[in-house]
Amino acid sequence: MSGSEEIARMKQGKIYQPGDEAILKEQNKALEQLYDFNATRPAEAEKRCRLLKEMFAEIGEGCYIEPPLHANFGGRHVHFGSDIYANFNLTMVDDGNIFIGSHVMIGPNVTIATAGHPIEPHLRWQGLQYNIDVHIGENVWIGAGAVILPGITIGKNTVVGAGSVVTKDLPENVVAVGNPCHILREVSAHDQIYYYKNRKIDLTVPTN
Repeated sequence: MSGSEEIARMKQGKIYQPGDEAILKEQNKALEQLYDFNATRPAEAEKRCRLLKEMFAEIGEGCYIEPPLHANFGGRHVHFGSDIYANFNLTMVDDGNIFIGSHVMIGPNVTIATAGHPIEPHLRWQGLQYNIDVHIGENVWIGAGAVILPGITIGKNTVVGAGSVVTKDLPENVVAVGNPCHILREVSAHDQIYYYKNRKIDLTVPTN
């Protein structure tokens, strides 16, 4: 197939050859910018913001990512809302699209993957790949070391516990933990009183 055909298959979620010359050319250009972002100094906040706007497909205001950031396409297929915080070592396998809503918090060492490989051995021997988009709703909190697999959707306000491996979609307003990740409970009135175990909230909680 020609390079343009492989790029089309890649964007359509079909199996394709990720080592195609045209794909690698686009990918390497993006990775050069990612290298520049990771090489910034702590005082270069404005430069980081400028680079992220150039690197990402979309990114809103007030987003902050702690370097180092790892992304297969340097964020080229990442769509961020506003006011998103990501801690150290966020890995985004962004061969496919990753959509993350506003006010999401991402702990250190989180992996969000869109890419997979066929189970059929002969296809995998050829190095073939497919991509399925990931969707993460607004105000989600993803704990340290969590892994989110291709095709997953996480509803708004949901909390994903540290070390969880998310293999199935999660609805809105739940706390989910484990490997494989499962719903532990719903976000409830209890959470409006206690912020951690028996520690009471001593601030006014907005109702909207």
